[in-house]
Amino acid sequence: MSKFNDFSEGIVMDNRQKIILFGGSFDPIHTGHLRVAQHTQQALDAQQLIFIPARRSPHKRRLEADGVHRLAMIRLAIVGLAGIGVSDCELCRPEPSYTLDTVRIFRRQVGPEAVLFWLIGADQLEDFDKWYRVSELLENCRVCVMMRAGYPRPDIRRFSGVFSDAQIARLEKDAIHTPEIPLSSTDIRRQLACGHVLPEALPPAVAAYIKEHRLYGFDARLTFL
Repeated sequence: MSKFNDFSEGIVMDNRQKIILFGGSFDPIHTGHLRVAQHTQQALDAQQLIFIPARRSPHKRRLEADGVHRLAMIRLAIVGLAGIGVSDCELCRPEPSYTLDTVRIFRRQVGPEAVLFWLIGADQLEDFDKWYRVSELLENCRVCVMMRAGYPRPDIRRFSGVFSDAQIARLEKDAIHTPEIPLSSTDIRRQLACGHVLPEALPPAVAAYIKEHRLYGFDARLTFL
């Protein structure tokens, strides 16, 4: 039996909505992810935001926690957050798994009239033109570049000649500023192994889950959680 169900939890989608797809490793999900999600949902006036944990990040050799744990932590983190859900569609799919495949899954579910956003960090623009069938991706959803406060605005115009003028204009229009959040999953994993993670870095239910399952090298003798 599969460990995953291949559906979206905590959301009701229809073809009249704006829906944000927020993919990532979420290894583990932290309060910064939640703040960015809520900020972006408000900035884009979207009815739904869906966390989509990746089976494996294409930029990482491995993930520290497997999909079962990362999915469980997201479920715990979003309890009580209106309009925010989670999908295990990428965890269900065999590798290689592409963003375009995920967007097509949701496009089939909600129809052609819904507005789908796919969130990416400004750092992901570095090789965005090399993404799998990226022009088709831009036709199937609106890619929203998240620009962190305190960082320079990325030069989207440098893709002139690669993407159409209309695609570049839409990328520029959909770029949004997000709060400056001094948190990263990498740092949190290191801190968990050492016992020095800040309490506000993790939702309490996620911290308790990590402690219960001894994830990320957590030492049961430590009492900071």
